[in-house]
Amino acid sequence: MVVRDVPEVVFTRGIGWIPNVIREDGELKLMLGAGADANHDPRTFTFPIGEAHLAVIRTDLARHLLLWSAVLPLCDDAGTRGPLDEDAAVALLDPILLSPPADVDSFFRHARWDRSRLVAHGADTGLLGRGRILAAMRSATETSDGKRAQEDRADRRRAERGVVLGPLDAAVLRFTGQYAHGASVPRRLPDAVDAALLPRVMRVIATAEQACAGMRIGLDPRRGRRATDKSDWDRMAAAVDAAVRRAHPGLADDAVRTVGFLMCSEAAQRSRNTPVADDEDPADTRDAPGGSAEKTALTFTDDKGAERKWRRGAGPRGATAEFWEFVAERSAGDNEVFTIEDEERGEGIQLHFYADSVARVTTVRPGRGGADPEYRVEYALVDGIRGYRQVVGTFVRGGCAALGGHGPWMSDVAELEAARRHRRTH
Repeated sequence: MVVRDVPEVVFTRGIGWIPNVIREDGELKLMLGAGADANHDPRTFTFPIGEAHLAVIRTDLARHLLLWSAVLPLCDDAGTRGPLDEDAAVALLDPILLSPPADVDSFFRHARWDRSRLVAHGADTGLLGRGRILAAMRSATETSDGKRAQEDRADRRRAERGVVLGPLDAAVLRFTGQYAHGASVPRRLPDAVDAALLPRVMRVIATAEQACAGMRIGLDPRRGRRATDKSDWDRMAAAVDAAVRRAHPGLADDAVRTVGFLMCSEAAQRSRNTPVADDEDPADTRDAPGGSAEKTALTFTDDKGAERKWRRGAGPRGATAEFWEFVAERSAGDNEVFTIEDEERGEGIQLHFYADSVARVTTVRPGRGGADPEYRVEYALVDGIRGYRQVVGTFVRGGCAALGGHGPWMSDVAELEAARRHRRTH
């Protein structure tokens, strides 16, 4: 059995993941952690170096970091199981650690390297962009700032789109926490903004708040308990967008969008945190034909055969709240037809979420003596979840007869399809 020496740490900066120099079996090696294995544990790589390389690593932080930056792509190539290409790693040593500054810059113009690693350790991004690699590292630090690297990546992505942020644009994005991650949920972070710019940022936010005052984003039970109404979201976003652009015409698109995203996200969260309640009556049905037919007992069903009974006074919630809770629990891509039936009065409605339509069904003649009952079925188009809520609320308060205003109602399915096609193309 071969007994190997325990590696001796010859040099370490002792901070973060900066590579160490070790002596293993009498040989100097650079050791670094990078990537992960199949179990998501960090991988460790080593490759041999010479005494002259160690001398530079000890005294020159900039070149030490540059070497690390150039080795990291080789570690990525190794993946979760493969070995490090030691020959390629060794070939980096002399050009980076021992060459004159001009040659180092020339080498990095053609080599692969990890820019984010250098930026996180304080590299001057402007000099990096101009290819002055060693000069950019004069400001390097042993400590790492991951947020700085994230913001640099975000700036480069914006530059690819031709976007250049002004001071106020950047401040607005930092206020919402979206400077580096535009897809993250926005928040209000006044401490992230320079004090001199914060009053201007707050004026932008005030403009947005005034634009959407009184607006709300309802929930859309068709897509689950916490899903929100897309049409409400789009309506609020458009109102904020128009107001902010009008009041602050110099703001970049990215800044305008993040303010709208903030307003919409906050409104959606308020709806999610509000207990489920009955919908307000969308129309006065008291004087409509059948308007006195307020429901006392209903049956809810879905396309999968699930059923729920509701009876007035049997629980804390009214029929509409109970029905939409049933929808939120049961609705899915393969379960998009829901029915509300009043068995006592022989009428009901069927909601077709996949087709933006509704059917109202009334009993014309009950079945007697073994004969099937006769029903009248009429169809109408529905405009999103808001329209569905209005139909359900009106039916619960007034029955099918009160639904006349939610038409036009069509008895022919072909006529309904024609109306749907017409709406889609206009």
